[in-house]
Amino acid sequence: MLCDGRRACAPSLLLIQRTDQQRWNTRKPCKPVGVPPAPAASAAPPITQAEADTTIAALKPPKRPRPLIAIVGVNDATETTDYLMPYGILRRADVADVVALGTAPGPVTLYPALTVEPQATVADFEARHPAGADYVIVPAMRRDDDPAVLHWLQRQAATGATVIGVCAGAKVVAAAGLLDGKRATTHWYYLKELRAKHPTIHYVADRRLVVDRGVATTTGITASMPMMLTLIEAVAGRDKAEAVGRDLGVRHWDARHASEAFTLTRPFALTVIGNRLAFWQHEQLGIALAPGVDDVSLALVADAWSRTYRSRVVTFASTAGAQPTRTGLRLVPDQVTARWPAERRLPAIGDRPPAAALDQALHGIAARYGRRTADLVAMQLEYPRERAPQ
Repeated sequence: MLCDGRRACAPSLLLIQRTDQQRWNTRKPCKPVGVPPAPAASAAPPITQAEADTTIAALKPPKRPRPLIAIVGVNDATETTDYLMPYGILRRADVADVVALGTAPGPVTLYPALTVEPQATVADFEARHPAGADYVIVPAMRRDDDPAVLHWLQRQAATGATVIGVCAGAKVVAAAGLLDGKRATTHWYYLKELRAKHPTIHYVADRRLVVDRGVATTTGITASMPMMLTLIEAVAGRDKAEAVGRDLGVRHWDARHASEAFTLTRPFALTVIGNRLAFWQHEQLGIALAPGVDDVSLALVADAWSRTYRSRVVTFASTAGAQPTRTGLRLVPDQVTARWPAERRLPAIGDRPPAAALDQALHGIAARYGRRTADLVAMQLEYPRERAPQ
C-alpha cells in the first residue's frame, strides 16, 4: 500500500493518487481487471515445538543481560502501529531498555495517524551507545532508501545488533543489504515487490515471523504483537511473555499464519473504489488525547479507523503540549480544542486490552460503513480476525 504522509495507505493498483492540496481526489480509478475473488478460508499450519524453540534461541539477547532496544523512524512518515506497538509492548514488559528514535530532531509524523516526539535521534543514540543496540526494530516507512536509516542500520548490524523488520519495514532492511540470501517475510501487499528487488531472499509462507542469522521479519502491521511477545519470551522466558500477553488480551502468539487468506481480491478492490468515490461521505473523526493513554490501543484504533477510505483520525486536546502515554512516549495533538462534535468523536480508549480495542474498532467500522469496509481494514492490517486474538 502506497502511503501519502498522514493519509491512509492505498494499493497502487486501485488508487487515485492524492496530493497535498486534495485530500480526497475523485479522479476515476482503473477498473480492477483480473483481480480474483476472495480465497476460501484455510487453516494456518501448525508450528512444531522444535521450530518454536529454534526461533526463541535465535532471538536470545546478543550482548547484554538486560538488552538495549532501539525503534527507528523517519520523521516525515513512519507507520503508526509499527512504531508505537513495539515500544508500548516492550515497555509494558520492562525486560529491556527501549528508546524511540527519529532520524532528525523534531516530531515523527506517523501514518496514517498520530504524531510522536522521539526520545533521541539516531546520531544521539550512536553517541550514547557506541557499542550499538541489542535489537533494532524497523517499521514501515514512507521510503525504503532513506540514507540516514540505511547507513545507521548497517552500522548497528555490524556491531552485532539483531535487526527486526516489522511489516513493510522488511523492505528497508532489505535495502540496507541485510536480507541478502536469508529467509524472510513481509506484508502480503509488498511481497512481490520485495522479491523482485531482492531475488536472493527466500520467502517463507505461512509464518507471521521469520528469523534468520541476526535478522527477523514479520508479515503485516498487527504481526508486531506476536513478534514482540516472542522477543519477550526469548529475553525473559515464557512466563513473562504469557503475563504480557494477558495484559494485551492475547493468549497465543506463535508464528502460525494462513498466507493465502491475505491477497488482493475483487471485494477488496471494489470496496476501496466505492469508498474513495463516495467523497461526500468522507469524514474526520476525533479522538481525545489524555495523559496516560494506552499507546498500543490508541495506535491500533487510530490506524484502523484511518484505513477505511471513508475516514481518518485526528487527535485533539485542550492544550497544545504533547501528552504522555502510559509508557512515557509523548504524543502531539493534531488540534487544540476542548470540544469535538459528538457524532464524529470516537470513544475514549479507556482500559480495554489492545486486542479488544482493535476488535471493537473493527466492529465499529462495520456498523458505520459496512462489513466489507471492516474486512478491508483487517486485510490491510493483515489481521486474522476469525482466529486472533484467541
